[in-house]
Amino acid sequence: MKVLQVKYALWASDWQKCLNFYRDLFDGEVTLEMEVWSEVKVQNAVIGIHGGGEGKRTWTGLSFQVDDLRGYITKMQELGGELTSEPNDTPEDPMHLAMCIDPVGNEFMMTCPRNRG
Repeated sequence: MKVLQVKYALWASDWQKCLNFYRDLFDGEVTLEMEVWSEVKVQNAVIGIHGGGEGKRTWTGLSFQVDDLRGYITKMQELGGELTSEPNDTPEDPMHLAMCIDPVGNEFMMTCPRNRG
């Protein structure tokens, strides 16, 4: 027996909008596309998108570490995402951290090592 793959699932009221958002923001590869379940591969991770979400704002625990946080924030906003918290940089936190919301209400984080930005 072996684990074949680990996937992270999001519920979306508009599954196509959600799928396109993560594909376009992180240059992901759509590997499966249908209303009941779609998948976009970002690096080695698979984000599954399940249609039928309620459209409520929901914390997901999903986090992306990027090389240019400010650049990704701009791109995210252009694609319809929202920034809920400006990147913070404190002595206690070794990474810049931005709290974000995708266009269908899923909250996620983007982080960048402290010496980048």
